[in-house]
Amino acid sequence: MSGAHFAFTDRWGGVSAAPYEELNLGGAVGDEAEAVLRNRELAAKSLGLDPGDVVWMNQVHGTDVAVVDGPWRDRPVPEVDAIVTARRGLALAVLTADCVPVLLADPVAGIAAAAHAGRPGMTAGVVPATLRAMTELGADPARIVARTGPAVCGRCYEVPEAMRAEVAAGEPTAYAETSWGTPAVDVAAGVHDQLARLGVRDREQSPVCTLESVDHFSYRRDRTTGRLAGYVWLD
Repeated sequence: MSGAHFAFTDRWGGVSAAPYEELNLGGAVGDEAEAVLRNRELAAKSLGLDPGDVVWMNQVHGTDVAVVDGPWRDRPVPEVDAIVTARRGLALAVLTADCVPVLLADPVAGIAAAAHAGRPGMTAGVVPATLRAMTELGADPARIVARTGPAVCGRCYEVPEAMRAEVAAGEPTAYAETSWGTPAVDVAAGVHDQLARLGVRDREQSPVCTLESVDHFSYRRDRTTGRLAGYVWLD
């Protein structure tokens, strides 16, 4: 949609060494701070963004949402799993390595949001919480454009049967089975169903499974690894 910009990184084109090679954008995974800073600069500049004007989160698998009008600068980065802005041109970023990065924008109202939807956050309702914050600022779900990025797919996200049952009790569309026939959870399916129920019609899901793709970081596959990023901003 005109005026809305969405971008998702892969693992290449950065300066981090193994096991974070190359474009690790996560600052809390054990990588060298200087490498992460350089990677964030490279990623932002490749998108035509000022690296200092990208808003990040301290993600904790919760449902708290922060409304922002600029970078944190010298303020501590809050523990939230979604950020929303009414400032055009301000880029919001979400870090993932199997969880679902959710990018949302209402180009007419000038409202954008980025959310981190792992299994706990999806189940607890981080996506509905983000939509509420957007609508309170004037966004209309019927105008919102939603894009979800690379994430572990339902064919690969194996979980215990009791966990699948618990997740499916709250979000039935997340019920899944692995390609080898064991219980699984499809977080992206749950996210998209939540968005649909909330009136968001313009939705697209990345076909990339992070666990299957050698071009993307996957915590479930590698444990010690880097983080991908999703970016959203409005003209």
